[in-house]
Amino acid sequence: MKKIILVDDSKEIFTLVEQSVKFFAHLTWASDFTSARGLLENHEYDLALLDLELPDGNGMDLCLVLQKNFPLTPFFIITSHSQLSEKVLGFSAGADDYIVKPFEPLELRARIESRLKKVEFIKESANNLVWEEIQIDKLSQEVLVLGSGAYEPISLTALEFKMLLYFASRHNQVISRDEILNEIWGDDIHVYPRSVDTHVSKLRKKMTPVSHIIESIHGVGYKFIPTGQK
Repeated sequence: MKKIILVDDSKEIFTLVEQSVKFFAHLTWASDFTSARGLLENHEYDLALLDLELPDGNGMDLCLVLQKNFPLTPFFIITSHSQLSEKVLGFSAGADDYIVKPFEPLELRARIESRLKKVEFIKESANNLVWEEIQIDKLSQEVLVLGSGAYEPISLTALEFKMLLYFASRHNQVISRDEILNEIWGDDIHVYPRSVDTHVSKLRKKMTPVSHIIESIHGVGYKFIPTGQK
């Protein structure tokens, strides 16, 4: 069975989540920041559900703990905050989904199962994507770009890595801004398509001197065009 961790101080939420996942996953429950941090530092889970407000800390800080120790573990933010600004902040921190309380257990189950299937597909694919200009390691989230005759590491945020991996998985295909928004931020987040340009611009800046492999397609979106996959 899959292993899922829920970080939330509500027994009622734990009961609802347990009903949603009991047929395909074992659920670990942490009701406070301290116990959750210890679990996320020392145990690997297939998926994490993180509340933002905890009795002894901010759930957003747990995103950093998780990404540091198990960077490929997907996580959902599960919270009563429904403001757009909070949702954008959550996805910018690398969240794979944003669940607003109260929620329907069946919908939560569908979202979790969908994400787990995507993760399984990624794990079954090659761990490394290698071209002449760039090398991407999915497991370590390490990215190397070709500089002055040698490969040099670049530092990306969780959101930037997710975007780069999405481009790389669809190399030589034209990807619209709407497709990028739906995949990276989710189709229920109302973010302007043009805001994608800002994030791509930051990504390109970090990818210098190979930023040209993310090509702008006027009026549509972008195309990832590396040279010669190895």
